[in-house]
Amino acid sequence: MTLHLDDVTLTYPDGDQRLTALDRVSLTAEPGTLTAIVGPSGSGKSSLLAVAATLITPDSGRVLLDGLDLSRLSPAETAQARREQIGIIFQSSNLLASLTALDQLLVIAHMNGTDVDSARGRAMDLLDAVGLAAQADKRPHQLSGGQRQRVTIARGLMNQPSLLLVDEPTSALDSQRGEAILALLRQLTLDRDLTTVMVTHNQDHLAGADHVTEIVDGRSRQLATW
Repeated sequence: MTLHLDDVTLTYPDGDQRLTALDRVSLTAEPGTLTAIVGPSGSGKSSLLAVAATLITPDSGRVLLDGLDLSRLSPAETAQARREQIGIIFQSSNLLASLTALDQLLVIAHMNGTDVDSARGRAMDLLDAVGLAAQADKRPHQLSGGQRQRVTIARGLMNQPSLLLVDEPTSALDSQRGEAILALLRQLTLDRDLTTVMVTHNQDHLAGADHVTEIVDGRSRQLATW
């Protein structure tokens, strides 16, 4: 599915005034591509991702997923669209300490109303796709930082999303593990025809992106890829 942010503006209350987080931002991301969002701290990158994820409704502008304006849906319709079409990978893995890698994924199936037993095969396929089938019974404290991030990626794909939104997936990893996670995201994007949008602070990761959008002071511009 194609994601299109059309002239999106988002403001927050700041005392008696409003602080502009996104200022008429436009962005298009296509299936099978990875779009990187870069910019200095506080520039609006995470706000853009939250708007695309339907976690925040913009003041104006449209958030279109294959032509459907997500920003105009009711709360119930928005929750359904997020549950069925959007995968979100947060900066922190937020794995549940008492659950195995497999159970982290099965919880998502349970929350989505899917029979857990019928979802077990898909969960194992996803762990295999991220190279962790052999660690399915391990708990977070038994996994390395890179492995925990791989579980988080698999968990983000459990609802079979068309749109994958990723927030700083390598910020807690060393350069070698970070490069491996980026390569994995790139491969999953291609293999599953995902529309992937990734916020990153690491300029080295931009070489793996199909498109790069820079956000500065809430305004966007597309950069040349290399």
